[in-house]
Amino acid sequence: MTEETPDDRMRRLLTGQFQKQLPRKFYKQVQVSDANAILLDGKPVKTPMKNALQLPTRKLAEAVAQEWIAQAKVIDPETMPVTKLANTALDRATAERQIVVDEIVSYAASDLVCYRADRPPELVDLQLKHWQPVITWAENTLGTPFKTTNSLVHVSQSDASLNAVRGYVENLNPWQLTGVYLLMTLTGSTLLSLMLHANAASPDTIWSAAHVDEDYQMSQWGEDYEAIERRKYRRRELDGLAQFFDLIK
Repeated sequence: MTEETPDDRMRRLLTGQFQKQLPRKFYKQVQVSDANAILLDGKPVKTPMKNALQLPTRKLAEAVAQEWIAQAKVIDPETMPVTKLANTALDRATAERQIVVDEIVSYAASDLVCYRADRPPELVDLQLKHWQPVITWAENTLGTPFKTTNSLVHVSQSDASLNAVRGYVENLNPWQLTGVYLLMTLTGSTLLSLMLHANAASPDTIWSAAHVDEDYQMSQWGEDYEAIERRKYRRRELDGLAQFFDLIK
């Protein structure tokens, strides 16, 4: 099985994916209250940190309710991705907001799309094709330039650029911040994450941009079964986050 990366572990911890015995299903009826809270047999559901599971939109509340309805004999968090995202927003993105904001800005300081290969020509062209539109969007949206490099040496983004990212992120509510953070750790790019949040690119476009290097290597050396299975899991995560952004509008 492919080794878990630090970013995978961070996402797992943030979304409450701990290995433990699954609790038995104890309820018969799932309802959404007028205030968009989830009720099990008339009683409000609590997050792991004991906050009320109350959602900002009816669409999101209904999606969460459907996950609770779909549970059979046990309650399996792995089959409840929207609920886990909601728990994260309520438990982590509020209490640890500044830490999350700082991490997003930190990623922007060494963003994936700013570091380009200088060879072979095919990879150089692929990175330019998929990554330059991201830089252009970020510069137009944030009103500041972003430096790119063909060297392995770190290139420092300007204070103005990082402050622009911070300003954008600090205006996000806890739900949006949760989605942006988790997508950032999935793609390795703050700018890709902000672009999907802003609905400025499709999930397919974001996925392709995040996997330029990996796709090129696979085209040269062939596909690995474990890598393919891992990619399927990560693609489900990306699509789930895209759905989450839609549900919280």
